[in-house]
Amino acid sequence: QMQLVESGGGLVQTGGSLTLACAASGRTSWWSFSTYAIGWFRQAPGQAREFVAAVDWSGNNVYYSDSVKGRFTISRDNAKNTANLQMNSLLPEDTATYFCAANSVAVGQTDYTKPTDYTYWGQGTQVTVAS
Repeated sequence: QMQLVESGGGLVQTGGSLTLACAASGRTSWWSFSTYAIGWFRQAPGQAREFVAAVDWSGNNVYYSDSVKGRFTISRDNAKNTANLQMNSLLPEDTATYFCAANSVAVGQTDYTKPTDYTYWGQGTQVTVAS
């Protein structure tokens, strides 16, 4: 089983930046990080979990929600079993708990935006953007 741990959340002013990190651990003999797409989702109180960004297994293809496109950048390092979400020009509406997740659905069978396509989830890290 893969464990995912997010870090890097915090309180920032509008227009500021944060970088979230997602680290995978567990019995690496049972899985290979590089075979999973990694997605970032967020959830504000009383709201549904929302797709933010995803990167495919290779790191060569990335996907963003319209609300973060041009401001956020997702990346991964398969050698280190990590993925990052660089967030710039943060807005109060970006305030939420951010989750990383691992998706093993075959390429072409997922559009990376559905939480149900993701098998493993982290516990989340809080991002608060003050106005």
